[in-house]
Amino acid sequence: MTSLLRRVRALPIFLLLLLTGCAGFRPAVEHSLPIVFVHGNGDTAALWETTIWRFESNGYDRNLLYAIDFPNPLARDVDAKPQPLRSSTADQMAELTQKIAEVRRLTGRDKVILIGQSRGGNSIRNYLKNGDGAAHVSQAILAGTPNHGVFDWEETRGAEFNGKGSFLTQLNAGSDEVVAGVRFMTIRSDNNDKYAQPDGKFLGKPGRPTGVGYAGPELKGAENVVIPRIDHRETGFSPVAFAQMYRFITGHLPTRQDIAPELEVMLNGKVNDMPGGVPTNQPVAGANVQIYQVSATTGAREGAALHTRITGSDGLWGPFRAKPDAYYEFVIQVPGHAITHIYRSPFPRSSDVVHLRPADFAKSDASAGSVITMTRPRGYFGHGRDTFLLDGKVPPGINEGVPGTAAGKLMLAAEPPRPVLARFNDETIAVQTWPAKDNHIVVAEFHY
Repeated sequence: MTSLLRRVRALPIFLLLLLTGCAGFRPAVEHSLPIVFVHGNGDTAALWETTIWRFESNGYDRNLLYAIDFPNPLARDVDAKPQPLRSSTADQMAELTQKIAEVRRLTGRDKVILIGQSRGGNSIRNYLKNGDGAAHVSQAILAGTPNHGVFDWEETRGAEFNGKGSFLTQLNAGSDEVVAGVRFMTIRSDNNDKYAQPDGKFLGKPGRPTGVGYAGPELKGAENVVIPRIDHRETGFSPVAFAQMYRFITGHLPTRQDIAPELEVMLNGKVNDMPGGVPTNQPVAGANVQIYQVSATTGAREGAALHTRITGSDGLWGPFRAKPDAYYEFVIQVPGHAITHIYRSPFPRSSDVVHLRPADFAKSDASAGSVITMTRPRGYFGHGRDTFLLDGKVPPGINEGVPGTAAGKLMLAAEPPRPVLARFNDETIAVQTWPAKDNHIVVAEFHY
């Protein structure tokens, strides 16, 4: 089992798809198990949106696809020491246990499949080994999970991500590193994952050995898949990672990696809080959300707001009926934060995890006439691998080498409103400038 399927680089994914695609469309098995997607450190359930769409596009029942939204997704600095707006490994195991019980109740299925990205894999492993979860799980897929830590430094042994800390050493104890009765697969990059590096550059300590190598996400006893050139986030959210997830679950590769559009698209999600700039998934009451359809070429609004809602205690801003090929501007107003204008890729399918967070100004933004950020929630920008331009220029602050930055910022002088184009590879998003002096921030958000 360590041959072609374990080493994707031995046979490119497009060739594997070509060889299987000639058999025609094969939907997921009739009695598929529910899948629970588990996001990573500081992230939200919204990151699974495109992966869920790809499963649906290959015949997986939408009613069997769930994503947890941890209330406080950031890990504590010291796992055993309480820290405001952050969670421990025990917190996340308890929350995941509750979510799995809810999914089993809603679907009537005794077992589920778990897919976790980065820290989400820690929660899955903890649930399986220490939460008596193995009886309720068929398969576990861990994407970019730092299974052997991000570092092994003595002074930080209490951290969840320390390979020598008590949390990971007990998970990895034994003749193998998986849990009996559950099929495991890991997905990792060859050498392009910022959190599986032998050097501490991405931890603020360049030149210091981390004690962890490129193979840190692998597990003894699992099927370990290596996909060349993908970055840390792409281990969970890229089309090629999806193809391996689907194969592992169904026994064959998907017919398609793209997303099949729907004729009618219904959207919903939460506005999540950012107290003091700390990302949480706690709903915001009283947020004002407006949605405008905009020109694909200029970002200019094409009429009045199509949807306006003040969120209640659940934070929900929808539902909103969208066109699958339209470009939209989401305006989020939350007291204490900048008025955030998000221009994003179209929505080809329905989703109820279109979660939103308001943005904040940085100190360096003080003199700007307009602040525009291009961001890629499901991956990083890689020099030499990707094309990324903002107003025709490569935005500053995106590191060379291993991709490690998901956002690039442009600060413009004060000027009349105008269109600005953001480009990532083959996709372009047009935004309009908004005055920073009036508390406006602009975001071009790429999702593919």
